[in-house]
Amino acid sequence: MKVLETRLQGALVIEPQVFGDARGFFYESYNEVKYREAGINPRFVQSNVSRSAYGVLRGLHYQWPNPQGKLVSVLEGEVFDVAVDIRRGSPSFGQWTGVMLTAENHRHFWIPEGFAHGFCVLSDYATFAYQCTALYDAKADAGILWNDAAIGIDWQITEPLLSDKDARAPMLNQIAAERLPVFAA
Repeated sequence: MKVLETRLQGALVIEPQVFGDARGFFYESYNEVKYREAGINPRFVQSNVSRSAYGVLRGLHYQWPNPQGKLVSVLEGEVFDVAVDIRRGSPSFGQWTGVMLTAENHRHFWIPEGFAHGFCVLSDYATFAYQCTALYDAKADAGILWNDAAIGIDWQITEPLLSDKDARAPMLNQIAAERLPVFAA
């Protein structure tokens, strides 16, 4: 497996070693020992799958308190996946990084606790899989407006399909400090 750093410290792209022939392919989607050797040591407690149509944008989501780290990948189709550093006091607070995740490139994206996460679907459909380090907590569920100009994400689509919740999310500068995680150096 190959680990690629992004411009946000801790947010990593993982390229598994893929073994393929005329019959198909095989790869390890997660190997605890290899991830630990790469400095990623999560304990996953929940695994989710979603399927979305072209133009659907989900995010930007996070939990606080009770933050979730996420290991995400695409099983069908293609998405543009984004992580935003929302840790108060972080040198990269409010900055984002994005990666193309496709069924063909088999990439995984590690989004540590303290980051908001979102993705938009760029294929007809996409099946998205993610493992989480904390259970979903409705009381801690929070979000940031997908097109917050201060963050400036280039989503690669201009008119996404949004849930009501995502369309009404606040901008990052409207969120009370106590509703954001804290950077631990």
